[in-house]
Amino acid sequence: MSTFKAPKGTYDLIPPRSAKFLAVREAIAAPLRNSGYGYVETPGFENVELFSRGVGESTDIVSKEMYTLTTRGGDKLALRPEGTASVLRAALEANLHKQGNLPVKLYYSGSYYRYERAQAGRYRHFSQVGAEAIGAEDPALDAELIILADQAYRSLGLKNFRILLNSLGDKKCRPAYRETLQAFLRGLDLDEETLRRAEINPLRVLDDKRPEVQKQLADAPLLRDYLCDACKAYHEEVRALVTAAGVVFEDDPKLVRGLDYYTRTTFEFVHGGLGSQSAVGGGGRYDGLSEMIGGPALPSVGWALGVDRTVLALEAEGVELDIARTTDVFAVALGDAKPTVFGLVTELRRAGVSADMSYGGKGLKGAMKDANRSGARLAVVAGDRDLAEGVVQLKDMESGEQTAVPLDALVESVRTKLA
Repeated sequence: MSTFKAPKGTYDLIPPRSAKFLAVREAIAAPLRNSGYGYVETPGFENVELFSRGVGESTDIVSKEMYTLTTRGGDKLALRPEGTASVLRAALEANLHKQGNLPVKLYYSGSYYRYERAQAGRYRHFSQVGAEAIGAEDPALDAELIILADQAYRSLGLKNFRILLNSLGDKKCRPAYRETLQAFLRGLDLDEETLRRAEINPLRVLDDKRPEVQKQLADAPLLRDYLCDACKAYHEEVRALVTAAGVVFEDDPKLVRGLDYYTRTTFEFVHGGLGSQSAVGGGGRYDGLSEMIGGPALPSVGWALGVDRTVLALEAEGVELDIARTTDVFAVALGDAKPTVFGLVTELRRAGVSADMSYGGKGLKGAMKDANRSGARLAVVAGDRDLAEGVVQLKDMESGEQTAVPLDALVESVRTKLA
């Protein structure tokens, strides 16, 4: 047994389960690529200030959950706890917003890190696929992203998820609500840390998951009652566009999300099969984030969907993904046939056929066990006598049918049987 184990709150992706994660990532990314989103990849660590300014000092992510380090040169860095701030930073640094084609549409996939209490569905190292539309204020963009996430989940066969939708208003109408909410919170029996948070950003308290806090928030004032006319009209257009696309959602006037940069549209995807960690993804509009991190005004909207939690949701529903075979052909070399068989495997691979072979000098029985374990549809078996006759034996692993195939006809015969 190895002396080392994966750190607490993390996991290793190994076959065959890793194939599910790859399939989920691809399914989420596919509708984005079809909608004008280009791929972006950012470093696994960034300047601490990027997240403290953008995500917010009052959030648990910044105040409790970031993994931080100081380099030998004195730079303070953090492992990225979320993707939006990093992607926006990259877009600004590359001046993508100055190329005249707004919005800048980007999608990404990667690992993120938060020091959280490890439990099912909540990890300290987790995987997300995200999308951002940067530089345009348009309800159609908000609706587009909600619809694309819904499309991705349904393409996977996921059914028992719900979409929660709300508006957080903007800098014009939110201040009045903020004052009203703070006055309400000061009258509750809250601990000092929560009261401190209420003074910095009272909306964060609404996102507190503790039952004793949520019980006291039952009569909290709702932001929807304080929205200005412009925010109301914007939200109604988002709702109308999503509805017209046939996507079902629920209005949730208490939905806040855990990041400070959200404005106006906010939404969350939740699944009933995950216990307390019911959110599988979410996002919203963040019109002021660019300015928070030193950029120009760039109204933007985006989301991130958890790959880990999506896999758990699929397993909770018993959904089996249609995952392609990793190996179509498995080759077995007997006697002195190994060099020739190895050459045939290489030829099959170059022809676009997924192929593997038995290694380690195993006999026919052991090698055929390897062929069965590989899940290959076909097996190629060759010994000295076969090669003397200029053929190999091509066996259908499902029917058991076996035929002799000339060496120079193997690739075409394999393609025909796999078609």
